[in-house]
Amino acid sequence: MTNWYTADTHFGHENVIQFCGRPFRNAGHMDTVLIENMWKVVGPDDDLWIIGDFAFGPKAKESSYVEGIFGQLPGARKHLIVGNHDLEPTLALPWDSIAHLAEVRDGPQNQAHTLCHYPMITWNHARRQALHMFGHVHNNWAGSRNAVNVGVDQWEFMPIAFDQVARRAKKLPPNAHWSDVEHGKELT
Repeated sequence: MTNWYTADTHFGHENVIQFCGRPFRNAGHMDTVLIENMWKVVGPDDDLWIIGDFAFGPKAKESSYVEGIFGQLPGARKHLIVGNHDLEPTLALPWDSIAHLAEVRDGPQNQAHTLCHYPMITWNHARRQALHMFGHVHNNWAGSRNAVNVGVDQWEFMPIAFDQVARRAKKLPPNAHWSDVEHGKELT
């Protein structure tokens, strides 16, 4: 079983294509590619974590539309970390869990890492190398040494596994405000 992470799919949202410079002809094309990409990596025993903004726009208000998209998602379990655009009927879908924030055990140390749609400055066990995975800011910010944007705009429209998150985190700069909140604790 593998946890797969993604954010800001914005299924059905025509305007996100222009706003974020996404390489799709229209929302239908985007939806198809996002789902195909998920099926390339997410296995039948895996967990899929959508870290906010599953769908948006007029289509996201149609139960039949969001149910149709949800029904195409791969994986054994599907989880939603609520984003600013996740409203009814998205919240009524049969997610295995719905939360605004979650701690998920992953990685070689099986450590609890924090998932929240919004970038945060600190979180539980941040001083002990627990990572934070977020979305919300699309292609505006990749993150920092311990907080990684897992949104589709940062990862070629693919969900990612923890090892990818951890590798990217090591390449990102420390957050400029880390010492402001963690009193000089250095990240390794």
